[in-house]
Amino acid sequence: MRTLQDLHKALERKEKIVIMLAPSYAADFIYPEIIFRLREIGFDKIVELTFGAKMINRVYHEQLKTTKKLLISSVCAGIVETINNKHPEFRDKLAKIDSPMIATAKICKKIYPKHKTCFLSPCYFKIIEAKKSNYIDYCITYKELKDLLHLRREKKSKFKRFKHKNHLFDKFYTDYTRIYPLSGGLSKTAHIKGVLQPNQTKIVDGIIEIEKFLQKNKNKKQNSTIKFLDVTFCKGGCIGGPCLSSPLTIEQRKQKVLEYSEKARTEKVPKYKKGTIEKAKGIQFSWQY
Repeated sequence: MRTLQDLHKALERKEKIVIMLAPSYAADFIYPEIIFRLREIGFDKIVELTFGAKMINRVYHEQLKTTKKLLISSVCAGIVETINNKHPEFRDKLAKIDSPMIATAKICKKIYPKHKTCFLSPCYFKIIEAKKSNYIDYCITYKELKDLLHLRREKKSKFKRFKHKNHLFDKFYTDYTRIYPLSGGLSKTAHIKGVLQPNQTKIVDGIIEIEKFLQKNKNKKQNSTIKFLDVTFCKGGCIGGPCLSSPLTIEQRKQKVLEYSEKARTEKVPKYKKGTIEKAKGIQFSWQY
């Protein structure tokens, strides 16, 4: 996978690159200002992971309909790495479903086949996941993006400055999954109320609490109550990721994302920009070891 310097050079060459933002960005950047700035420094397309989240939610929903054993969410790369490396006894319980990042990248490769993909990452585990994927060409942290914005601004005299009136993402709008980076975001948006009873879902955030749960249950052949474990490595969810540079508390970051999500409900978005199932037709969002 290419470096930040490679990305900078690619933007200088005006290569076509689509940058993918997880909604956690709202805790560190201002919307819609960030859209203008990304277009200004040369990103050709800007999309959000919300549609990818919607598509994998459909897979979770279907799997939870029939599961008879514990299913552990795999949206968090930190959880996947932890289970694979430290708790292999739970590997068979890990959902074999793409993360929103990979799902969105697959969709982008279909819709924008001539574009490279770049993911804005809130944590280092997503960088590990991106390196293992054939769908991500660049992966940078929130701090690296701020450095890139500063670097490109310093060099703007060498480039033709242009203005964009369009403050919207290019495609794949899905408003309700904007809460995905918050702890429990998956289970709250996957429409599982009619599939599982409330006591069959457990939300855990923070690796310390997750380790406690895994240790407590590792010798049990089957947990009789919990069918779905919705987990994130970081406290608070992705908004607690170490690659965010925001000085805000977790609770303040959460409020930023909630406000951003609420804004989406009233935002007027053209129909062609919305994430419809047809746009992901033919893409497989589940996988095997």
